[in-house]
Amino acid sequence: MKIDKSVVKSFPMFEKMPDSDVEVLVGQAVAKRIGPGEAFFEQGAAATHFFLLINGRLKVTQVTPNGQQIIVRVVHPGDLFGFAKALRRSDYPGTALAVIESLALCWPTELWPRFIDRSPYLAVSALNTIGQRLEEAHTRIREISTEEVERRVAHTVLRLTRQAGRTEEAGVRIDFPITRQDIAEMTGTTLHTVSRILSAWESKGLVEGGRQKLLVRDIAGLQALADGSDR
Repeated sequence: MKIDKSVVKSFPMFEKMPDSDVEVLVGQAVAKRIGPGEAFFEQGAAATHFFLLINGRLKVTQVTPNGQQIIVRVVHPGDLFGFAKALRRSDYPGTALAVIESLALCWPTELWPRFIDRSPYLAVSALNTIGQRLEEAHTRIREISTEEVERRVAHTVLRLTRQAGRTEEAGVRIDFPITRQDIAEMTGTTLHTVSRILSAWESKGLVEGGRQKLLVRDIAGLQALADGSDR
């Protein structure tokens, strides 16, 4: 499958990159498509490739030493992922699972230093990506350490609406399947607790479930909960 360079250029990470650099990048890539529940790579496997998500959604999970699974991030179209080389790792720290059918470009890991040397734009974009992930990780750690669970869930749902929200007449829909178990793993709580919170929110008209695509009906009300100032 051939991906046109204009598709890659449409992503903010690559929009300032010279066409010639994008052509080289795309020319050395292989397109890979997987279905829901399949993985681009698994935790602990040798980091043989790095990837750019073209379309679809992924959740990156980790299993802790005591066997608990957590979701560490969601990968959106235009995101680089699996570039363990930039983190000085030889293995993948998590498993990248497709939530819906997903298409990515992939490159052998050994090409990463060559791409960085060739394109300062890619180097800066990769640093920005790492910085954003660290900031989000620190935010989630702070929330888990200092906030009650309802506020944590509210912050998580609001982040998802910003990252993957589609405005509809009735509100903002998170535009990929997200289960209550997923939200529990993102917020460090239990499925029972998340189910109780979302059911209460539904009765208040804050959110609406359905086909695993959560609709946020009242962004301001949810933000008030996240801020600890319930109206």
